[in-house]
Amino acid sequence: MKVLVVGGGGREHAIVWKLRQSPKVTELFCAPGNPGTAQLATNVDIGVTNTGALAVWAVQNKIDLTVVGPEAPLAAGLADVFAQHGLRIFGPSQAAAQLEASKSFAKEVMQKAGVPTPRAELFEEFEAAKRYVEEQGAPVVIKADGLAAGKGVTVAMTVDEAIAALKECLLDERFGSSGKKVVVEEFIKGREASVMAIIDGTTVLPLVVSQDYKRLNDGDQGPNTGGMGAISPTDVLADEQVEGLAAEIFIPVLKELWSRDIRYVGFLYAGVIVDEEGVARVLEFNCRLGDPETQVLLPRLQSDLCEVLDAAVSGKLSSIELSWKSEAAACVVLSSRGYPGEVDDGKPITGLESTENDVFVFHAGTTLAEDGQTVVSKGGRVLTVAALGETRNRALGKAYARLEKISFDGMHCRRDIGGGAW
Repeated sequence: MKVLVVGGGGREHAIVWKLRQSPKVTELFCAPGNPGTAQLATNVDIGVTNTGALAVWAVQNKIDLTVVGPEAPLAAGLADVFAQHGLRIFGPSQAAAQLEASKSFAKEVMQKAGVPTPRAELFEEFEAAKRYVEEQGAPVVIKADGLAAGKGVTVAMTVDEAIAALKECLLDERFGSSGKKVVVEEFIKGREASVMAIIDGTTVLPLVVSQDYKRLNDGDQGPNTGGMGAISPTDVLADEQVEGLAAEIFIPVLKELWSRDIRYVGFLYAGVIVDEEGVARVLEFNCRLGDPETQVLLPRLQSDLCEVLDAAVSGKLSSIELSWKSEAAACVVLSSRGYPGEVDDGKPITGLESTENDVFVFHAGTTLAEDGQTVVSKGGRVLTVAALGETRNRALGKAYARLEKISFDGMHCRRDIGGGAW
């Protein structure tokens, strides 16, 4: 099969890495890719939201299967455009992708479907939102309604913090059109986990549970990011609980979408919080795999990813049973100085060469310098270092030992992924 992966981050590098292992894959492409994917596939210089150009290229190159990594092309309708061209693509339609592209839509679907979720209100006017926050008090969660690359959520511990977050969205327009509406959500004290599944329209195939670390700094301090590290498994939820969660979360949502004539095919990610009494509530949905959770899930996956996704696109997922390695996996994100705000690009990166079989360096925000050989930083999250180990601590130990060999100006990482001090 000729396979195209759409995207150019750490998640997509991990997907390419896993697909490369499949005997079913004869040719592998990544658009636009990065220097890491270039070692495993042929990079294609087309932007992820250039839906028409991607479709034309896929037709011309007789692509058998396209796998979409990030959310932006899905929200832009890439799956719909590919379907119009008769192309097979694994990723939800634009209508289905509203589960991530609009937090208010997702909240409405969850409420109609009876999925446990914190109560929330939607606002478009600053003064009305401000009054509501002052009435409700803090802590409270402020969310930009649209896509914001994981940076549109503020967990405000004071009313002043909440009002500042509302101002950023509704008055300062920090997130552009994505912040024209805000969801003000009840704060739930608890621990978060990432529950994901592969869906073919009717069948839900859950993945093992993972946990990511969203705050920038140690001790869960600092601003929210797209994710600074991840582990799998996690003691927040056991892998054995995913079947029950699938019945409680994913199936009702699919049925509610069906009632709206929306068929969901793709990855579906539920960000779940488990409170002190053990009750799980859905904080948000993403219409793709998590990043950096993908970088710990795929190293644990024994099954042929191409075979699984091919079956999903064909509506034959019920015939698939996933197989997982017993080892734990962990990863740590290396980010640029200034992230999640403005960063300086173009910092040369050293120490990328690796020969370990159970340690992986996935490129995220990287590119080649003008000499065509030197790998330099380009963006906030630059690299993800992942590892497998007999235990979580062994996996973390390997990952942290490997990242010590990597260097670029302004490199930042958390030292407490997995709850340890590394």
